[in-house]
Amino acid sequence: MKKPGEMVTGMRTFLQEVQVELKKCAWPTRPELIESTMIVIISVVILGTYVGLSDGIVMQILSLIIR
Repeated sequence: MKKPGEMVTGMRTFLQEVQVELKKCAWPTRPELIESTMIVIISVVILGTYVGLSDGIVMQILSLIIR
């Protein structure tokens, strides 16, 4: 097991490396972020509607077959 001092040093090094890597990232602008968010929301609504309708249709077909 590591000593507490080594753990603190290791954590500090890790956080410094994370900070350096985050500075290399290309962060989206606000308009890009809003556009991407809207695309995701619309896609989720469309997919949810499709799955819900498909489920309803399959349930109706199965209820007709089971009767």
